[in-house]
Amino acid sequence: MGSGFSHGRLNPKTGLNTRLEDFMGSLSLCIDRAIATPVDLVLFGGDAFPDATPPPFVHEAFASQFRRLADANIPTVLLVGNHDQHSHGNGGVSLSIYRTLAVPGFIVGDRLTTHRITTRNGDIQVITLPWLTRATLLTRPETEGLSLSGVNELLINRLEPVLEGEIRQLDTSLPTVLLAHLMADRASLGAERFLAVGKGFTVPLSLLNRPQFEYVALGHVHKHQNLNPSNDPPIVYPGSIDRVDFSEEKEDKGYVLIEVAKGEVKWEFCPLPVRPFRSIEVDVSEAENPQKELLKALKKHDIQEAVIRLVYKIRSEQLELINTNQLDEALKTAHSYSIRAELISQLTRPRLPELGVGNQLDPMEALKAYIDNKKDLRDIVDDMLEAAQLLLNQQPEIWLEEETSI
Repeated sequence: MGSGFSHGRLNPKTGLNTRLEDFMGSLSLCIDRAIATPVDLVLFGGDAFPDATPPPFVHEAFASQFRRLADANIPTVLLVGNHDQHSHGNGGVSLSIYRTLAVPGFIVGDRLTTHRITTRNGDIQVITLPWLTRATLLTRPETEGLSLSGVNELLINRLEPVLEGEIRQLDTSLPTVLLAHLMADRASLGAERFLAVGKGFTVPLSLLNRPQFEYVALGHVHKHQNLNPSNDPPIVYPGSIDRVDFSEEKEDKGYVLIEVAKGEVKWEFCPLPVRPFRSIEVDVSEAENPQKELLKALKKHDIQEAVIRLVYKIRSEQLELINTNQLDEALKTAHSYSIRAELISQLTRPRLPELGVGNQLDPMEALKAYIDNKKDLRDIVDDMLEAAQLLLNQQPEIWLEEETSI
C-alpha cells in the first residue's frame, strides 16, 4: 500500500492520492469478505508498504482496515516481507508496532517459527518464514569469493535444516500451513522485480512441497499463480490486491479463500474489481494524417476511469502534425494518462533492395527508387527529378571522378 502514486492524482476531498484510495478500497473488500463469511483466520503474506518507513497517513490507512479484524475477533498473522524491512534486512520495522501494542489476536511473523493458533473452529499450525537475506543466515567471511549461485546454494543449505526442525516438531493431529515470503524458483515475476529492496535468494520448490503441509501460502510475487497444480499441497501466490504498474495490466488481482482440515484443503481465487491499466500502442509513421489515426485508436478503447498509457511511433517530420491539446481532450475521461512519442530513426528503417550492395544503378534510377519509398516526397517528385537531371547534365566530370574514386 502506497505504491504507484505516479498513476494517480490528488483527491481534493480527502487530500489523498487516488491510487492509495484504490488500494484501500481493494483491502477493504478483502476485509469485508473475511468478516462477512466469517473466516477463522487471516494470513497476510508480507509487503504491506513500499518500504520499512511509510508515511503516517499510509500506515494509518493500512491499520484502519486490519483494526476491523481485531474488532471482529479474527486471528491474523502479518508476515514480514522484504519491503517491510530496512535494506540491510534487520527487523520488520513497518509491522513491529502491532506486536509492540499487543493487538489482540495479531501475530507478527518476523522469524522462522511455528505458531499454534486457536480459532473458533479449532486449532491450526502456521509456520512463518519471513523474507530472509544473506545477512540473516550467513556471515561476511562465509560469502567471500563466492558467486551469486554459490551464495544462494549456501543459503539454502542453511535454511533447509532449520525448516526441517520446525516440521519435525509439528503436532501431526493438526492441519499445517506454511506462510512464506520468498522467491520460488518456478514463479513468474511481476512488478516486484523492479521494486525489490535488498537481496534475497531463490528457494527451490522441493523445499516447499512437503506432505506435512496442507497448504503453502506465499507472498512476494505480484502475479497470482499456483506452483503445484496437483495441489498436494497447493503452493499459491495470491498476488497483489491491486496493480502497481503497467507490467501488471493483464493480471487478475484478488485474494485466496481456503478451507483446510487435517489432510484436506480447498481453495479458490477471488478476483477483485480493480482499476484497469491499458497500454495503447500505435504506429503512425506511415500515416498521411497521424493525428486522425491516433484519435481513431483511442476511440477503440474504453478509457473511462482507466490508467492509460498512449505510445505512438512517428517520424520527426510528422511531429508538427500532432495536436497534443486534442489528445488531452480525448483522454480527459481517463483516471490518469501519459503520452509518449517514439521517434523512428531513418537509420533504423529497412534499406531498399534496389540500393543494396551488388546492384548497379545510375544516379537517376537510384533517386527514383528512393522517392518511390518516401510518401512525403511524392508531391514534388517531378521537381526533384528535374533538378537532379540538371545537376548531372551540368557537371558530368564530377560524377565520373567520384565513381572512379569509389
